[in-house]
Formats: sequence, C-alpha cells, structure tokens
Amino acid sequence: MVGTRGVPAAYGGFETAIEEVGKRLAERGHRVIVYTRGSESKAKTYLGMEVVHLPAVPQKQVETLSHTGFSVVHAMAGRKPDVAFVFNAANSPFLPLLRARRIPVALHMDGLEWRRSKWGARGKAYYRWAEEFGVRKADALIADAPGIADYYSHQFNVPTEMIRYGAPILESAPEEGVRELGLEPNGFHLVVARFEPENHVLEIVEGYRHSDAHMPLVVVGSAPYSADYTQAIRAAAADDPRIRFLGGVYDQDLLDALYFHAFTYVHGHSVGGTNPSLLRAMGAGTAVIAYDVAFNRETLDDQAWFFDSTRDVTGHFAAVEADRERAAELGASARSRARDVFRWDTVADAYEDLAARLADRRSIHATGRRARRADGEWDGRSAAPSAHT
Repeated sequence: MVGTRGVPAAYGGFETAIEEVGKRLAERGHRVIVYTRGSESKAKTYLGMEVVHLPAVPQKQVETLSHTGFSVVHAMAGRKPDVAFVFNAANSPFLPLLRARRIPVALHMDGLEWRRSKWGARGKAYYRWAEEFGVRKADALIADAPGIADYYSHQFNVPTEMIRYGAPILESAPEEGVRELGLEPNGFHLVVARFEPENHVLEIVEGYRHSDAHMPLVVVGSAPYSADYTQAIRAAAADDPRIRFLGGVYDQDLLDALYFHAFTYVHGHSVGGTNPSLLRAMGAGTAVIAYDVAFNRETLDDQAWFFDSTRDVTGHFAAVEADRERAAELGASARSRARDVFRWDTVADAYEDLAARLADRRSIHATGRRARRADGEWDGRSAAPSAHT
C-alpha cells in the first residue's frame, strides 16, 4: 500500500482506510506491506502489517510524490508483491515503473482534486493530467462513491471498482470534554472542516449568523493554505457570541464526543467522494445538514437537510431547532445506514477480491490505455452507478 502517510492512521481518510483494511487482510493471512512517512512510531510492524519507513522531501508541492517515488523504488528492488494499491491520482506517474516490474496496480483516485482552491493553476493542471495518465496506466481504478465512478465513466468511459470507506459506530461518548468547553450535550451545531472554499465554511457561518438559532455553532478546523479565507470566515461571524471557533481538535476522544453530542452536524464538503467526516457524524447518530451535491446525497441516502446557498443554511437552522423529533429521526436513520452500508469488513472483502483478480492478471489496462478525456464537463449532480461492485 503506497502513496499516503501510512500507519498508524493519524491524518485522514486514506490512512484510516489503509489501517482498517490492512489489519483485516493481515488477520486473514495475507502479507500486507504499508509504506509510511513522518510517523512518530518507527516500529516495523503494526496490527499485523509490515511497515516500511521512508523519507520525503519536506515541501508541500513534492512531499507526497517524493515519498511515493522512494516507496516504488523500494518495492521494485525487493521481493515482488502480488499487487500494489497506490493511493491518490497524483501518484499516477509511478504506475509504469510498477507495471514494468510486472506488479499489477490498483489506483485509488480519491476525489476531484483539481477542483480544490488550495491548488494554483499549475497544480490544477497537474491533477487533471494525472487523472488521465492514471486511467491509461492502471490495472484497476478505485472510486469511493458512485458519483466518482460516474465521473470516470462520463469523462473517460472506463469502469471503476466502487469501494466505499467504513464508518465508526458510536453508541456513547463521555460528556465531560464537551461540558468543559461550555457546551451542553445535544445542544449545539457542529462543523468540522478545513477552511477551504469548496468546504463552504464561510456560507455556513454567514447563514448561521443570519438565523435566529439558539444553539451555538461550534466550528472545528483551520486554514492550512489560506489566511485570507480564515479572515473572511471570522469577519462573517461578526463577533456573534453564538459562534465558537475551536481551531484544530486533535484529541480523537474529544472529537468523537463532539460528533456524538452535537444536535446537528453541518457538512459543506463538495468535491470529495465518500467523506470520512460525514461518515463519523452518521455513525454517531447525528442529524446532518449537508451541501447539496451528488456525493453527499448518495452517502446520506437523501436523509438530511440539504443546502446550496447561504439563505438555505439560514432556513435550515430555524427548521431543525423547531423540530427536534425530526432531527432525532434523521440521526437514527444516519446511524442505521452507516452500520448497514459503510462496514469496514465489507470494504476489506472488496479489497481482497480485487487483489485476487489483479494477481490473476485481470486488468482494465487494455481498455484504459487509449482513454481520452471527454469534451463535456461532468456536472456533478448525478450519481448514476456505473462501477463494478
């Protein structure tokens, strides 16, 4: 497993997926090797997985690519693995090296990175190129949501493996940490997001400020790439005492408690597939107000309030506080869907099945190698299933 910060998982969705899937595959008797960078632990094994620690160039633009390059060279030089899982379409330039060593490769495409505001023109152009290059060089493409599968079907006319993430199910959480923050259980609205325009934190804060909501809005997150956007969000709050900015919360137990004890979770993400933060809120049984995009509607099975404007946000805050019974129903529905659909055991089954097929030399390369991007842009509003499941 190549292309992420590796294990132990301490950063994001990719790392959590590798940890949850990898440990299950190891339990089933497979030899699982995970390439890791920047971990405080230098242990060579973790939850049954073999961990290879390699360096990276400490610059944002090349950190991931440099580490992946070192990892691929290491994988090629040693005992040849049966299959490689490469995460992040940005790492696609290394696929030909693995395939030259006759290592079948599955590329996890992630979300639509070229739509993220944190990348400048060159970064966006690189991601669009890397998507197409990955389609043409991989033996299999992994999409984590039907909307992502639909995107690759529409843009390149290629099949994908639709493999979701799993959701942690929370049946309870301590109240102490929440109360120490001056919050009442089931008495606040929660946002957890990086401060980036595509996550719509600004619209959420503006919409809340114009509402007559009584419960405070708790905002967890920061802006790693844009001080200007952070200032715009702070200005939008206009010193409203109901709005609480907590910054980054890295205590996982406290973060779980915030998800569990929130009255609603407000999810503004718009360019990813199946989002781990949304899954965490669903597994906590918290009602959701979500940005109206195909990924979110499919993940929630339409069981939420949806917005695409500041005015929508304002109206939803008034509606949810006036109908606590409906909020409880939607929270219970979200947890039920998380438990039934987003199961790590099922995700591990899918990875195991794909690995077996790739090791058996079943590949989409003959189809994908001639792929070219379609002329028309994908609108992102439909989520028609077009993947292998």
